[in-house]
Amino acid sequence: MRAARLIKMVLLLQNRPSMTAAELAAELEVSERTVTRDALALSEAGVPVYADRGRAGGYRLVGGYRTRLTGLARGEAEALFLSGLPGALRDMGLEDAASAARLKVSAALLPSLADAPRSAAQRFHLDAPGWYQEPQTPRLLAPVAEAVWDDRPVSARYRRGDGEVERDLEPYGLVLKAGVWYVCARAGTAWRTYRVDRFSAVEVREERFVRDPDFDLAAFWAERSAEFARSLLRAEVELLLSEAGARRLPYVTDRAAAEEALAAGVREADGRVRVTVRVENEEVAFGQLLGLGAEAEVLAPAALRERFAQAARAMADRYR
Repeated sequence: MRAARLIKMVLLLQNRPSMTAAELAAELEVSERTVTRDALALSEAGVPVYADRGRAGGYRLVGGYRTRLTGLARGEAEALFLSGLPGALRDMGLEDAASAARLKVSAALLPSLADAPRSAAQRFHLDAPGWYQEPQTPRLLAPVAEAVWDDRPVSARYRRGDGEVERDLEPYGLVLKAGVWYVCARAGTAWRTYRVDRFSAVEVREERFVRDPDFDLAAFWAERSAEFARSLLRAEVELLLSEAGARRLPYVTDRAAAEEALAAGVREADGRVRVTVRVENEEVAFGQLLGLGAEAEVLAPAALRERFAQAARAMADRYR
């Protein structure tokens, strides 16, 4: 909309001593000719926009003019709290709202604090996905995010196993975990967590649901993620660990399970610590505990101990 663009132009000029037509065109995503027309429109409306001619010319505001059009709209205020997550804002379709909010906040700052936004951006950046992963934006993230922001229920189809299920959901919040988007929702009377990339269809309904004021997204996610992590640890492995092995155990297995095992460990006569650690299964434990090398000895289960013995013999043959 032109009105929003004109306001953004005034805020840009308020935050900088001068801007060229090319710079304004790039910021506003319009042509330089449109910038010229907009500057004329602002001048006719009483905003003192002055055009400096020549190669080093540009546009500026005369006489320290400052607009009062810095009040944040609801969407801008909400997006501002996510402004440290540029990728997430883009994925949810909130990048423009966050940009407008940042401009309004910058325009309201005292001149002595005008460099604060740039200073913060130079010192902090959040890159959420893990290494060696190319983050993929779920195809239906935008409508799910729209439903979350507007408290609108959705009718969705969700891939589970080899088939699909249909669910009517009240989406309460979105979580970005290691590059994967999840939605926390109420389905009937039960609370559930769904991966957004497994939705095959989402229909945002017109009505709104009444949000439970006691719902705490951060607490809900912490509880559910801890439950999920514990549910994966269905097997146990008994180990003898050297001091170095004990220090490294939390870095190769589930940290909480490792710390729990070490706290209950028993010191042997040779100085090693006997522990029983919960693991996902023997296959996963084999890959994890190989990283400890000779700093760990598997005592049980017997099948896993034999597998390590075979691996040790094979390594010895390989490097003989």
